[in-house]
Amino acid sequence: MHRAIVSTPRSQPLDLSRRRLLQAASAAAFGAAGAAVPTRHAWAQGSDKPEKEEVRIGFIPLTDCASVVMASVLGFDKKYGVKIIPTKEASWAGVRDKLVNGELDMAHVLWGLVYGVHLGVGGPKKDMAILMNLNHNGQAITLSKKLADKGAVDGPSLAKVMASDKRDYTFAQTFPTGTHAMWIYYWLASAGINPMKDAKVITVPPPQMVANMRVGNMDGYCVGEPWGHRAIIDGIGITATTTQDIWQDHPEKALGTTGDFVKKHPNTCRAVMMAIIEAGRWIDASLSNKMKMAETVADKSYVNTGVDAINQRILGRYQNGLGKTWDDPNHMKFFNDGLVTFPYLSDGMWFLTQHKRWGLLKEHPDYLGVAKQINQIELYKQAASAMKVSVPKDPMRTSKLIDGVVWDGKDPAKYADSFKVRAAPAA
Repeated sequence: MHRAIVSTPRSQPLDLSRRRLLQAASAAAFGAAGAAVPTRHAWAQGSDKPEKEEVRIGFIPLTDCASVVMASVLGFDKKYGVKIIPTKEASWAGVRDKLVNGELDMAHVLWGLVYGVHLGVGGPKKDMAILMNLNHNGQAITLSKKLADKGAVDGPSLAKVMASDKRDYTFAQTFPTGTHAMWIYYWLASAGINPMKDAKVITVPPPQMVANMRVGNMDGYCVGEPWGHRAIIDGIGITATTTQDIWQDHPEKALGTTGDFVKKHPNTCRAVMMAIIEAGRWIDASLSNKMKMAETVADKSYVNTGVDAINQRILGRYQNGLGKTWDDPNHMKFFNDGLVTFPYLSDGMWFLTQHKRWGLLKEHPDYLGVAKQINQIELYKQAASAMKVSVPKDPMRTSKLIDGVVWDGKDPAKYADSFKVRAAPAA
């Protein structure tokens, strides 16, 4: 088992100076917006004092770890009485194992991973919890440049190439029950390609995607940024679609932990949520904040890439690697007036419908019951209320995906069974 690489920027002089600069920028940003920035908060004292003040939060080197990292770097964690220790991990399987065995207190993690562990799919079974959503949008599906040169630049043209040029095609996702697996499966299926029959699907950790495509290990992959844009910079891949084009404002990463941790440390959970909500609000507050965030998370302690791989798509400036450029208003968001951070029950239920669709679940689960067990709605409401962040009235929401099918959570079993392209039923 690999060891965690603990990022402790406060012990390094260069990072300390950067931290002070960012704290000053944070205060200026909030001041300009007319928002109050209290130096203390009720959760950090008295009966609401965090039970555990030092919190190890695992993260994978991806742009969407930013609100966790910035909560630490900008000192929002201290404001709420905790110290966040961002802990860099090598793979989602490593994050899973360390959450389950208690080496990590929480993690920047895939929704589907949390739901999978809770139901014992794809690893150990343990009661899990999602405290909040961390971001919407901002992932991409990349096809190799070689495939693009043959005409495969989107779903329909990929299907045409695969039908005419018969061979084994390999696509990569980052974890079997995770978001990226579900996005690429859904996208392939919308083009009439069955990922379970027409292709080979492999699991590759996010930071290793570009290197694996470079040596020809896969024809395409789905991963979080900056590893989609990195393939374009390196000239080895093109963006066939973004995940916001598959599902606008889809749930992406969550702040996950175990059910036991929530029971033992509810005040700690609230304090961490408040620090991360505030960090997400800071990121989304201005273009300059987003640029400062990109400079910070690009550092080797975090994502370990060039700032140029992060700072364009975080602003919604996209290119596909084939000469097309566009501004996407539905780029990665961390707060968006509080709409991002709420952990909708229907979002969790959707992943279960896709797990059933692709044979990861053999029977229909209690979709709503499982979501209510995992998503800590009441705890989130308490944290949001203390911060005067508005909360949706309904924990269910309605969305139309790329194939025109509407998901509203009302009849999940019927929805899961409605797809023509799916895994073969178990014998």
